[in-house]
Amino acid sequence: MMKSIKPRTQRKFRFTAPLHLRKHFVHVHLSKELREKTKKRAVQIKKGDKVKVLRGKFKGKEGKVTKVDLSLAKIFVEGMTQKKMNGKEVFVPIEPSNVMIVEMTERK
Repeated sequence: MMKSIKPRTQRKFRFTAPLHLRKHFVHVHLSKELREKTKKRAVQIKKGDKVKVLRGKFKGKEGKVTKVDLSLAKIFVEGMTQKKMNGKEVFVPIEPSNVMIVEMTERK
């Protein structure tokens, strides 16, 4: 990973990181029950996981993950939408650090 602590270099790394390293940007904390069960603090989020939003406009709401975008390092959750000017509903991209996994789909 990175060795430099300069903010400029850290930002450049996040923007230019290859896909096989971007999966680390979408690791999400687990709920207390899942921590005890899996013996892990955080795991990579997957489509189908049920998450609870901890920060932002949708704080306190829960929903299933519909899409994980590694190129943006964002996730999309059902029910978290906003209306466009033409009336169309679109999913709001959410930062993975602002959510917590409540239920997981099957992992290998």
